[in-house]
Amino acid sequence: MKILATDLDRTLLPNGSWQSDSEAISLFNQLTEEHNVLVVYVTGRNLDLTEKAIKEFGVRYPDVLCGDVGTSIRKYENGQWTFDHGWIDHVHRESPRWDAMAIREVVSGVQGMREQESEHLNQFKQSYYVEHERSEQVLKEVDELVKGKFDEVIVYSFDSQDGKGLLDFLPASATKQTALEYVAEEFGAAKEDVVFCGDSGNDIFPLTAGFRGVLVKNADDQLVENVKKAMNKNPDLKIYFAKGDFKGLKGYYTSGVIEGAYYYGLFN
Repeated sequence: MKILATDLDRTLLPNGSWQSDSEAISLFNQLTEEHNVLVVYVTGRNLDLTEKAIKEFGVRYPDVLCGDVGTSIRKYENGQWTFDHGWIDHVHRESPRWDAMAIREVVSGVQGMREQESEHLNQFKQSYYVEHERSEQVLKEVDELVKGKFDEVIVYSFDSQDGKGLLDFLPASATKQTALEYVAEEFGAAKEDVVFCGDSGNDIFPLTAGFRGVLVKNADDQLVENVKKAMNKNPDLKIYFAKGDFKGLKGYYTSGVIEGAYYYGLFN
């Protein structure tokens, strides 16, 4: 079983400021079909926003969608989405102290952050917009109020397109990393048979979890720096940095995903 997992925005989807290759998405769709690769989207988008991306950009439907920053898992078969209820049971079992509403109450007085819209929240995802210039102080206060009390992880990333800080509180067992681990185990794939591609802050966990990692050429500088630090600490990590100039592709977005998949032998 070969699994190609990828973030969407500014990784598979060419929705940033860098120049994309017009043929890359159709090539991605073709190659993943031809080589019988199981495609997993691991994204902060919910189901509705994922559907919109598929229609807008023409990327194929995935076999599995780990949406909402990994807090929901769905399979796509015969033109239908099926929700994975086993994942919900798994998270409840692994993170018994998780309580989104309690976290909401605890951080309600922190200045410089505001709750995201209801469609971006669910039972395992409590999310906020953060004034990026105040992010250091916000994260310090949040750590003091929350850290270690709710079986949680606190994930901060910066949306360079919108200039917004994004702060997610998630159960420690329901992240991009753990969702992908769950999917790999379900399909009987070892970690070294899974390639994960990313570009920004909340991709750090799956990139450094023992899968084969790919950073597209337009990856955020902060992510590149953090990944290199992780590689220095753990020389066994396998992470590829897309360079471009590969099969006529520049290495940004979808092209970087394709380049990384070739590098790891998913496309022969």
